[in-house]
Amino acid sequence: MPQHAVASSRTALVLGALGIVYGDIGTSPLYALRECFHETHGLAVTADNVLGILSLIFWSLLVVVTVKYLLFVLHADNDGEGGVLALMALSQRSHTAHPSRGLGILVILGLVGVAFLYSDGMITPAISVLSAVEGLSIATNVFDPYIRPITVVILTALFVVQRRGSGSIGAVFGPIMLLWFVTMGLLGVASLVRTPQILRAVNPAHGASFLTHHPDLGFIVLGSVFLVLTGAEALYADLGHFGRGPIRLSWFSVALPALLLQYFGQGALLLRDAGALTNPFYYLAPGWLLYPLIALATLATVIASQAMLSGAFSISLQAVQLGYLPPLRITHTSAAQRGQTYVGMLNWFMFAGTVTLVLSFGSSSNLAAAYGLAVSGSMVITTLLMYHVLRRAWKWTVPLSALVIGGFLLFDLAFFLANVRKLPNGGWVPVILSLGIFTIMSTWARGRAIVAEHIRAQFPPLERFLAEMAATMPYRVPGRAVFMTQYVDVTPPAFLQNIRHNKVLSEEVYFLTVVTEKIPFVTGGSSIEIIPMEKHIARIIARCGFMESPDIRRILRRCAAHGYEIPLQETSFFLSRLGFLATPKPGMALWRERIFVFLSRNTQRASSYFRIPAKQVVEIGLVLEI
Repeated sequence: MPQHAVASSRTALVLGALGIVYGDIGTSPLYALRECFHETHGLAVTADNVLGILSLIFWSLLVVVTVKYLLFVLHADNDGEGGVLALMALSQRSHTAHPSRGLGILVILGLVGVAFLYSDGMITPAISVLSAVEGLSIATNVFDPYIRPITVVILTALFVVQRRGSGSIGAVFGPIMLLWFVTMGLLGVASLVRTPQILRAVNPAHGASFLTHHPDLGFIVLGSVFLVLTGAEALYADLGHFGRGPIRLSWFSVALPALLLQYFGQGALLLRDAGALTNPFYYLAPGWLLYPLIALATLATVIASQAMLSGAFSISLQAVQLGYLPPLRITHTSAAQRGQTYVGMLNWFMFAGTVTLVLSFGSSSNLAAAYGLAVSGSMVITTLLMYHVLRRAWKWTVPLSALVIGGFLLFDLAFFLANVRKLPNGGWVPVILSLGIFTIMSTWARGRAIVAEHIRAQFPPLERFLAEMAATMPYRVPGRAVFMTQYVDVTPPAFLQNIRHNKVLSEEVYFLTVVTEKIPFVTGGSSIEIIPMEKHIARIIARCGFMESPDIRRILRRCAAHGYEIPLQETSFFLSRLGFLATPKPGMALWRERIFVFLSRNTQRASSYFRIPAKQVVEIGLVLEI
């Protein structure tokens, strides 16, 4: 590739990272420093307090974002992919799961982390867009009654366009966010040069002194300081889209300098005018720039919200593939770019949650009380999962792993416990949301394991059944039949029922199992395995990664490459349509079994999930008591 083409591609990735990876953390200056001095804290805007809080902000950005995520966690990629589920899968690679023993600590940690991210995905659009629109109140109080309606209209438009995919608007994300970061940096510099003594906050002694002189209050303020870190998880979650290099380059060259200049500029403004605390971000701007800045801030917060939604859709694909969510209708919105997905049910669920938050809390300050607990919880979980990666994947010793992880946990737990204090004032919202999401995911995962046990107990091993059938071979009719099954070694219910009732067998029979591996993508010869069994009967094992959606056409093309021609339009696909009855039998609590039954009744049909033409599908029903 020509040198200029390489440079152009790298520039595009760096700009893309600014728009997607740093959208959330890049809009935190709209509210973060202001919330540190929230009236409920009773903290005076004095020079010592401003320097102390800015010192905590400065070192939090350096230690948590720069050291932990940029220089450490980004190395824990699962074949190039990041995020809590990818990390969980990586930590499980050398660990044999035992479904009958429950989900296991690694899975529980991963599912809690995902639940936190979903709840964060509802709060981020609400607080970000609301804080941007609140800038109108700085210009004139005429807009005060319309702040929430305007916010709801913007959010509605954001969620409505999701089904079109983010690819078409993603091209402008980077340039807009670059303009946003440059603007923030310039506004900060203009204030900083007027009060350069604010730079003394770089000295960590100011942060330590603040915490020492305000031991209880300082711990509460940490919950607000944490707002400058919200969005840090995106550094890891978007690793697969941009790679380490562009993510790091965009941080060190643009995002970090702009954020530091902006925060120090706001601090300098507060040293000059404590009254600017009502909205220090907008008070940095001259009057003529206010309305353009509000428009730019609104665009930036919409981009930050879009990034959160795209991340939620992507993690839903992973969760479905790994068996932690029921098969949802997932639309791939781009034929050229991997990872561009849309999940309609999730989109409107998050829309309802986001709008409810805006209308219920009313202001970004009120929402800040609910913000942070989910993200800080996700950070703790990432750190705990990293310990398993260090020990199992990287083969580090116990003392070295404990030393490194313990150091990061000191910061993570401090922020998490500080945010726990927000529980009575709105922090309960992400907890309730996360608990509900975790219950759904853990119930589905555990229910699938119980169903697998029932299937194995009630249906004979496939090889044994075929051997018995060979002795009294049923009449074979022309045609091809593919029996879809989740279990490689068990006779598919649809096959057993077909033989018992119809007593005929197609001339060519294939048993197809799609296995999701704990890696993002499966390529090459390992993606398909064909094992001949009886005459014109074969077992097909198709492997895909947790970032891939299974497609029957792609699977059949791979079969053809191995010498097995299975024309799609000339093949019948037999699927087992399982129904379930909740019973008091051992397994799960009855209320959880009822949730599982409800979820199973409302999942996407397997024919749609595998993209099999409806005319080629034969479904055979079966009811199991669980």
